[in-house]
Amino acid sequence: MAAPFMFALVGLEYYLSIKQQKKLYHGKDFLASSVIGFGNLFVNALTKVGIFYIVVICYNLTPWSVPHTWWSYLLCFLSLDFVRYWSHRISHVQRFWWSTHVVHHSSTYYNFSTSFRLSWVQHLKLVFFLPIFMLSFDPMVFIIIHQLEILYQFWIHTELIGKLPKLIEYIFVTPSHHRVHHAVNDNYIDKNYGSTLIIWDRIFGTFQEEKEQAIYGITNPVNSFNPVYLVFHAWGDLLMDIKKRPNMIWKILFESPTAWERGRNKK
Repeated sequence: MAAPFMFALVGLEYYLSIKQQKKLYHGKDFLASSVIGFGNLFVNALTKVGIFYIVVICYNLTPWSVPHTWWSYLLCFLSLDFVRYWSHRISHVQRFWWSTHVVHHSSTYYNFSTSFRLSWVQHLKLVFFLPIFMLSFDPMVFIIIHQLEILYQFWIHTELIGKLPKLIEYIFVTPSHHRVHHAVNDNYIDKNYGSTLIIWDRIFGTFQEEKEQAIYGITNPVNSFNPVYLVFHAWGDLLMDIKKRPNMIWKILFESPTAWERGRNKK
């Protein structure tokens, strides 16, 4: 339902970027992002019913439940956003989980269409959300908050929105914060993991203010616009390394992707 509105904003951003003579879009890059996005919509259509079913099962099995009240939405939001922070952070510090996320960072451009780059296997990270399921929120409360959290990610992928008022910047994830997250500048790498709230980064020491122009992409550039390759190339690298060093499977799966990519570049 949100897709037409999103594409309308993509069109507006493209128009404004041309008007302001900013090179925010690249034809092949945009096409790759769009194909990946449509693929993700198809995967979501197959998996969201399953996710809802798991939520319902947990809700029915647990001897406790959170009543469906106004504050249950707030509690669910805080709990879910907290877990999203940590699942996102783990996705950046362990290669296995990075393989489910790297496609989102593969573009050297930063615009609304970048938000479409979501891995077709990202639902493997469902395991991180089991504690939220076990809290036994009303299934409708969970689904509504979950969808709002996902939709929030769209608007923060732009260079056309500068820094917002200090109070907003202090509490919420903004385009300024997320530009830092998508950058490969030395001071920006592995910073600002927050989903909707930036307070988790401030609490756990991963916050970085935007101070210099971000350079987007990953430290080991993909140099491809093939959507299938963009989604799965990290898995291929992972399996090749395991094949070469089968006695080090655990280390390979859970070593730092940043350290691995930098080491690969030195070879």
